[in-house]
Amino acid sequence: MPRGFEAGKRPALLISECQRGVVDPELSDFPGLAEQVQQRGVLPRIARLAEAFRAAGLPVLHLHVAHRPGYIDLPRTSVIIARSTKQNRMIVGSEDVKSVPEVAPHDTDIVHARSFSLVGFHGTDLDSILRNMGVTTIVPVGVSTNVAISGLSLCGSDLGYQVVVPEDCIAGATPQSHDFIVNNLLPLYSTLSDSESVIAALSERIAHAGRA
Repeated sequence: MPRGFEAGKRPALLISECQRGVVDPELSDFPGLAEQVQQRGVLPRIARLAEAFRAAGLPVLHLHVAHRPGYIDLPRTSVIIARSTKQNRMIVGSEDVKSVPEVAPHDTDIVHARSFSLVGFHGTDLDSILRNMGVTTIVPVGVSTNVAISGLSLCGSDLGYQVVVPEDCIAGATPQSHDFIVNNLLPLYSTLSDSESVIAALSERIAHAGRA
């Protein structure tokens, strides 16, 4: 069982940026990333993981990027942000910001959209939402290994959460960048796991609750 899934712990699934403008090959502004998502089979695994969390009565959150028109609150401080602003992408209400169908939110899920920052915690109420739900462990999945996943993991650890990353449910811009971060950075502030191990841990929780 991964750390953070023991009795008394409350994990939450954080589905990061699985939006059409990011991971859909037809719309993505990051074709290499969208290709890696497809090649690694990330989306079907995330869908199975989300179903397991829902079955266990645990939170599923979709962390979306959705910029205001004109990017009035977005600092031009990174290549990723500059690229989006030049191409007028990921605007609130556009097709870009919708979830891809494979991992579309359910009624019980929470969609948490931010208009700026590269990491879901910075400048948002994500931490407050998680704490109000009693969450002690976060499970970041989606994209990208390079930025959002590593950022969520580091910030989450700093904030006192246990962090469990199912490696087969994330993807980076290239296989090389993904492998480097998984092998050298993520283990410093998270527990690496896989989708089957997490699902097994959730099934065990359900079985234990049934015996209680």
